[in-house]
Amino acid sequence: MALSLLDANDQKGKHAPSWYAASAKGIREFPSAKGALKFDVAIIGAGFSGLSSALHLSKLGYKVCVLDAHRVGWGASGRNGGQVGSGQRVDQDELEALVGFEQAKAAFDIGVEAADLVRELIKKYKIDCAYKSGNIGAHHRKRYDKDTPEFVDMMHEKYDYHSISWIPPEEMREKVGSPDYFGGTLDTNCGHLHPLDYATGLARVAVNSGAEIFEMSRVISVEKGKVKTGVAEIAADKIILACNGYLGGLDGPVADRVMPINNFIVATEPLDDDVCKSLIRDGECVHDSRFVVNYFRISEDNRMLFGGGENYSYKFPGNIANVVRKPMLQVFPQLKDARIDYAWGGTLAITLNRLPHFEFRDDGIINISGYSGSGVHMATMAGKIAAEAINGQMAKFDIMSSLPTPKFPGGARLRWPLLPLALTWYAMLDRL
Repeated sequence: MALSLLDANDQKGKHAPSWYAASAKGIREFPSAKGALKFDVAIIGAGFSGLSSALHLSKLGYKVCVLDAHRVGWGASGRNGGQVGSGQRVDQDELEALVGFEQAKAAFDIGVEAADLVRELIKKYKIDCAYKSGNIGAHHRKRYDKDTPEFVDMMHEKYDYHSISWIPPEEMREKVGSPDYFGGTLDTNCGHLHPLDYATGLARVAVNSGAEIFEMSRVISVEKGKVKTGVAEIAADKIILACNGYLGGLDGPVADRVMPINNFIVATEPLDDDVCKSLIRDGECVHDSRFVVNYFRISEDNRMLFGGGENYSYKFPGNIANVVRKPMLQVFPQLKDARIDYAWGGTLAITLNRLPHFEFRDDGIINISGYSGSGVHMATMAGKIAAEAINGQMAKFDIMSSLPTPKFPGGARLRWPLLPLALTWYAMLDRL
């Protein structure tokens, strides 16, 4: 079998050696799929997209199964920065220039509803995942400050979105204790959570609603009405590809538009309360304006969780801690003596223009993926939208599927050599 991201870096059936796995609550095991099975809908991937699809379809009365090559939340859903965004991954003025105001507004409203949905599910089903409000966007270049107050005013007036506010540089230095940043924004409709606890919480609700989850069930082929693993064949009227960065070669048309990249996170030793407040005064999560973005927050047990650095090969670097320590100390030099207790990597999926890729084909195969770093809220929402589409309510799916997601130059065959060159160029610009 060719090398795959499903088995290139991690132990079979084991969650990544992350702080999330070490601190997770309520992880349970599910059986593998075996023999001939029949469902209304078969979902491939037990991350946020797949679990949300299963939950919402089960609530609508469909017989649903979810198949995962490893465990619930094993992929990016259980390893990411835990940052809940709002809207789409592309800034609204850029999206408007791409597709026009009406479509941009419709897509933005779906993204706002996505953040609301995350909070609604947490509250309604009592998912214990330490949700906390507030997401700061910090500028690493002073020139970015110039247009941001005008952008915030535009979001208030044109999009009726009042959760976002301008943070001037002097206030940013009080909120985020780093010499690396100038001004930025605060969005109170966003927040952060424990992503693995959120994923396992969604799984619990889905199963309680009637869905079946099969772990250690690696899908080897997908065709109209049929999904195969090594030991099972599942017949299904509809099939949802919720694989994101771990799609591999299951579907060539999606792979032409959705590319996996690896990202890395560390967790420091627990820090004193006063140190935590000096780093992020009010406990929001933070992401910065670099193309290769840094993102960070304080955990429930006072660790700095810091994400930074990417690569585009199948293999993670040998010493992830060293990879992430470099950008962490650039942002927070005061952490130079802090011990790193956990370091891990994961694979997300990006599209060429950072917009998610939604597709509903005539053969009954549906794809929802390519969240480009906005997966906590948009993957959750994608699952609900896919469920609605299967139930005949296509309005939101049509809006999302009409957003352009161009093929990578050369498609899947050439994306590995070409995209790293492009992203290396942008990373160099970040440093200049």
